[in-house]
Amino acid sequence: MDESQLYEELARHLNQGIVAAPMSPALLEIIKILFPREDAEIAIRLPMQNKTLFELRAIFPERADTLEEDLERMVKRGTVFKIQSPGKENKYRLLPSVVGWAETPFWAGKDTEEARKLAPLWLKYREEAFGQELARGGMPVMRVLPISKTLRDSREVLPFDALKPKVEEQSFIAVAHCPCRQMKRYVGEGCEHSIENCLHFGSMGRYMVEQGMAREITKEETLDILRKANEEGLVHAVDNVEDRIGTICNCCGCCCVFLQTKKRMGLHTISPSSYTARVDSDRCVACGTCEERCPMGAITLGNKDVAEVDEERCIGCGVCTPTCPGEAVDLVKRAEVKPPPDISRFMKLRYKGIWDETPLKR
Repeated sequence: MDESQLYEELARHLNQGIVAAPMSPALLEIIKILFPREDAEIAIRLPMQNKTLFELRAIFPERADTLEEDLERMVKRGTVFKIQSPGKENKYRLLPSVVGWAETPFWAGKDTEEARKLAPLWLKYREEAFGQELARGGMPVMRVLPISKTLRDSREVLPFDALKPKVEEQSFIAVAHCPCRQMKRYVGEGCEHSIENCLHFGSMGRYMVEQGMAREITKEETLDILRKANEEGLVHAVDNVEDRIGTICNCCGCCCVFLQTKKRMGLHTISPSSYTARVDSDRCVACGTCEERCPMGAITLGNKDVAEVDEERCIGCGVCTPTCPGEAVDLVKRAEVKPPPDISRFMKLRYKGIWDETPLKR
C-alpha cells in the first residue's frame, strides 16, 4: 500500500466514534505527524474498543512477537490508550480524536517541534471540517457548568449543575496543560490565561499520569484550580451527558476550540448551562467589568448606564459574577431548561460508525 492510500485509509478508520475525524487535507497532515508509517499500518486495523493483547494478536497474527512492543510505543506517543487493572491483563484501544490524539501532544505542556507543527494544522482543520464535527447531530460533546457566588434561585439549583459534588465523588484526578491555549500560543495568538487547568478523571486521568502527560492532584487542589479559573474568567465545561463527568475544561473565549468555533462559525459546539446572566439595574454602576470578562460578547454597556445581557448569546457560565463591584450581575434559571441527555440518547445522536465515504476535497 503506498503512503497516500495508507493515510487516507487511516483517516477513514479514525472517522468514527463520539468525536470523529472527518476527512480533509489538514487531517491528513496531522495524522502523518502522529502516526509514522509503521504505527499507521497498525492503527488502520486497531479497534477503538478495549482489547487484551491475546485478542489483538488474533487480529495481528503476523506481529504476534512484536505487538506488545508496538502498542507500548504508540501508548507513549499518545495514539493508543492503555488501561491497567490490578490482577487483570492490560487492555489497549486506538484513541479517538477527542479526548485523544488531538490533545496528547500538548497535555504535558512541553514546547516540542511536533507540537509546533501540529498547532497551525489543528487551527486549519477546525475551519475545514472539525468545527462541524464538534456540532454534528445538534448534540455538542461539552456543556457549560455555571459558577456564581449565589444563584438567585439557588434553592432550585439543578443537580447536574452542581460542580463540587461531581469532584468529590471522583476516585482519581489529573491536571494537564490546556491544548487550545498552547496551540494559539504557538501561532502567536495566545492569551495570558493560566494553562495548567485541564482536568481529567478516572481511567483517562490515570493513563495521562502514567504516560507523563499530567500529574495527579487531590480533590482540594482540584476545587482550588476551579475557584482560581472562575476568578480568572475561565468557563467550566464538562461532558454533555447526564450523571457523567470525565473531563472539566477551563476555557477562555479567545482560544477554546468549542467557544471560538461557536463565536466564529455560529455552530452549536457547546451546550449552555441552565442559567443566564441577569443585571440588577439598581445596583449596576456601569463599570464595564462584566462586558470585558464575558467570553461570548453577550454583555454590552456602550454609552448606557446599565449593562445589558443578550440571553441568546449568553452561555450561563457565571464568569461575569465574581468581580462585579456592586454585585449587580448574577445567574438566574432560564425560562426553558434543557438538561443534558442520558447516555443512550447521546450515543444515538453522536456515535459515528466506520467508513464514512465522504470524498476528500482537495
